[in-house]
Amino acid sequence: MGRIDHRTEVREFLSSRRARITPEQAGLPAYGGNRRVTGLRREEVAMLAGVSVDYYVRMERGNLAGASDGVLDALATALQLDDAEREHLFALSRSAGQAGPRKRAAPPSTVRPAVQQVLDAITEAPAWVRNGRHDIVATNRLGRALYAPVFAYPRRPVNATRFVYLDPAAREFFVDWERVANDAAAMLRLEAGRNPHDQALIELVGELCTQSDVFRQRWASHDVQYHRSGQKRLRHPAVGQLDLSYESMELPSEPGLVLNVYTAAAGSPTADGLKLLASWAATQGSAGLGAQPEAAEERHG
Repeated sequence: MGRIDHRTEVREFLSSRRARITPEQAGLPAYGGNRRVTGLRREEVAMLAGVSVDYYVRMERGNLAGASDGVLDALATALQLDDAEREHLFALSRSAGQAGPRKRAAPPSTVRPAVQQVLDAITEAPAWVRNGRHDIVATNRLGRALYAPVFAYPRRPVNATRFVYLDPAAREFFVDWERVANDAAAMLRLEAGRNPHDQALIELVGELCTQSDVFRQRWASHDVQYHRSGQKRLRHPAVGQLDLSYESMELPSEPGLVLNVYTAAAGSPTADGLKLLASWAATQGSAGLGAQPEAAEERHG
């Protein structure tokens, strides 16, 4: 994959969103029982958005150039887009208005010493920083220990989504692998809308599409989503299952970088597991993260 075709991106995103909405969901009468489309017709979307059919057809054919914010808002409402999808639509529109590829600063691959100091000051929770391509660019000791299987993957830079799709160990590590895989592809798709000319991202997507049928199918769905907070269940090779809460926070002083912090409720088995993980990490070198402490088997029976 040498580049991302903008018109194709727009066409497939809009048509896939239109196809998922039935007339009933849109509050429209469904005349007759022999509809040739699975979702809304183009003329129905145009009516809901308050634009002419010709104008909507032009947009769905991949031409968003010149579309005003008001039109995009109306279209997003008609297609019942969520916040991430709405942002993606506006990002696609901004790209359409560019005369040529706009030079953007590449997503950072390192952090300032002050950011690393913040990570190192977080001693009781795994924490790391990633860029929009999902490269892990910095971590504290507990974060590296928690993601030991990811760091064991030989490719560098360490990339969480590459691990999810290309390393067989990922299906064992992530208890809810299907959901994690869906989320990872949808987050990359959102980043591709924001940064359509990021060559490293284009190469990563091309690699994943070539080597993973599952990723290729998820990428073709054009789903996008945020990754701000939630639950993640990991089956760690050293300390067993950990049921963690996570928070993802953009770093205003480091555009393009996101801080991820994982925690557990006080007194929970996972909190005990994190303490065990911290003890284990303190005894391991960077190459020794695959060893398993004897207490892990005892704690999980």
